[in-house]
Amino acid sequence: MNMSAPFFSILTPVYKPRPDHLELTIESVRSQTCEDWEWILVDDASGDQAVLQVLRRAAQRDPRIHVVERETNGHIVAASNDALARAKGNWIILVDHDDLLVPDSLTVIKAAIDAHPRAGYIYTDEDKIDNDGNLSQEFRKPDWSPERLRHQMYLGHLSGLRHDLVTQVGGFHEGFDGSQDHDLALRVTEISEEVVHVPRTLYHWRIVPGSTAGDSTAKDYASVAGLKAVQAHLERVGLDATMTAEPHPTIPYTYNLHRELPEDTLVSVVIPTRGTQGRIWGKRRVLVVDAIRSLLTHTSHEQLEIVVVYDLDTPQEVLTELKEVAGASLTLLPYDAPFNFSDKCNRGFLASSGDVVVFLNDDTEIISDRFVEELCAPLVEEDVAATGALLFYEDSTIQHAGLGFQDNEFVHPYLGAQKTDPGHFAELCVDHEVSGLTGAAVATRRETFEEIGGFTLDLPSNFNDVDFAFKLQHKGKRMIWLHDVQAYHFESKSRVNTVHGWEHQFILDRWEQPKTDPYMPFATTELTEIQKALRLLTGAAGPQ
Repeated sequence: MNMSAPFFSILTPVYKPRPDHLELTIESVRSQTCEDWEWILVDDASGDQAVLQVLRRAAQRDPRIHVVERETNGHIVAASNDALARAKGNWIILVDHDDLLVPDSLTVIKAAIDAHPRAGYIYTDEDKIDNDGNLSQEFRKPDWSPERLRHQMYLGHLSGLRHDLVTQVGGFHEGFDGSQDHDLALRVTEISEEVVHVPRTLYHWRIVPGSTAGDSTAKDYASVAGLKAVQAHLERVGLDATMTAEPHPTIPYTYNLHRELPEDTLVSVVIPTRGTQGRIWGKRRVLVVDAIRSLLTHTSHEQLEIVVVYDLDTPQEVLTELKEVAGASLTLLPYDAPFNFSDKCNRGFLASSGDVVVFLNDDTEIISDRFVEELCAPLVEEDVAATGALLFYEDSTIQHAGLGFQDNEFVHPYLGAQKTDPGHFAELCVDHEVSGLTGAAVATRRETFEEIGGFTLDLPSNFNDVDFAFKLQHKGKRMIWLHDVQAYHFESKSRVNTVHGWEHQFILDRWEQPKTDPYMPFATTELTEIQKALRLLTGAAGPQ
């Protein structure tokens, strides 16, 4: 056997599955088109003679199948480590005792390994299978999203891990039963040079009573273990943050991460405005005044300055009220040039002093506590270049949950969705990487904004945030959308937004477009007709 070529050791702890389900699992592995594998199944002292007979028959029929029968029940971590100790392959594949592989699962994984020799972790899409063989709940996963992995074990099945890396991190750790795969995935991806997503459904996860495939509350101990696994990860990487469990009624194991923004970090909030009034929920309001009032109400960070870039025709009474509301933290910067939203933001940036800069539209209303702290804290990680918020329209439907780029379209994937919509496999319930963020509420480090040259002046009205996102992608930086940093965005209340075809063409000519968005493949390919009609063409950064 050439150990430089992929050879798979499949690990399966076994504990009282239905014998017919186990037989189907065995058949799905033996039917693989790739023959370079061994399979170690560890019966965890189940005492089920029917199960043991199925296992023994399989080992007799196929010399690649090895069965270990534990004398005492050690639970899934102990059984998994027993299997790992006997593994001879250079890649580890994890398969549950009643699930199914598609016939070319290992062949596809092998091709991914050959194409990505630096990979240490490879994962695929998956779906669910019921007792009647019906398939449902296809999980079309994002490409590698380390932030999402902190909030949810989205990697799941089918996963392949390089054996030497699994050994290096100490295999499966005791105390994480039920979320041992999440714990192992965190530790292996921390040291892996590359994590690869194969966008094909290669694994059918069995829905049975008491399994997390069918019931997210079936194993509460597993949720506790998952929370513990993520907290341990944060300690290993030196991230000052705390975790809380945020269980969703239909999606298992989602967690909430709260980082700490250093108290001495000066944050500058740049707000372009004309001092416009608008009718919101039946009442007239001065938009920029109420935006700043809500910001200060929902922020306790003391090192804060607010830079308002105002047009010369802004009413004097608005400027006076701004001074009363914001006090000494306020800088007023007059803007005396023809309208250019990008230029207004750039001038506001140059007038600011913050280590971190937040660009905020004047037609927003902050509704989540610790808004500045939560929005800016992820920027302490050097590879995070920008963060953005969950924004709602006046009717509380979703306006922004990250930008998606696909087939020359720039879209808000969940545009118009209900506030309670969890998204595709809890996508709207967890923080995660995105391809872009609207400029209506976005934070970035000062040096990052300087490095990319700010917002391009060639896009005075629309798509300046799209161009901003592509600049950050080009630098290899991460952009993170934060699900619990929230605001209303009363879009275009302060200025009528007109989109020109040349603006769209400018982006198409300047940047290569992905065929499918890497972080929201399901959301961007399953857009409704109304979402397509209301795509980002009606809501880019938005000249406010």
